[in-house]
Amino acid sequence: MIAYLSGAIENAPNDGKEWRLDISNWLKSNLSHSSINPVAHTEELVKKYNAQNFRNWKKNDPDKFKSFIRMIIKQDLEFVINKSDYLIVVWDKNVLKGGGTHGEITMAYWYKKPIYIVNTLPIDDFSAWIYACSANVYSSFDELKIDLLKIYLNNK
Repeated sequence: MIAYLSGAIENAPNDGKEWRLDISNWLKSNLSHSSINPVAHTEELVKKYNAQNFRNWKKNDPDKFKSFIRMIIKQDLEFVINKSDYLIVVWDKNVLKGGGTHGEITMAYWYKKPIYIVNTLPIDDFSAWIYACSANVYSSFDELKIDLLKIYLNNK
């Protein structure tokens, strides 16, 4: 099984690397599941295309910026649609300024992939669309982990 790790990157502290690394290690150790970390894959594209300053391109070279971001979008949606079995999502204040997580969740829902969301926002601020796409919503990673053990260890 392969989990795609969705959540804020552009507006998250350190691009959301920490939670992705933590849950990746936990999935491997406890469920023998692998994961797709879009932060790492974006970093590979940055190196490949010498795009270390791509975020500056938004103002300085909008066409180049758009072209590069479209490569990231294509890559991420390919992972969601064709390479992952389910999504783990962090839904927090950082995701609200972006669009990628919204799109990944919608596409995963359309392709009938389970979506497990760790939500840190008050329920009144939680998107009805995103909520309806989810298989389950949790208030912490501890709750998520307990449920993933029940779901995936019982299906072995």
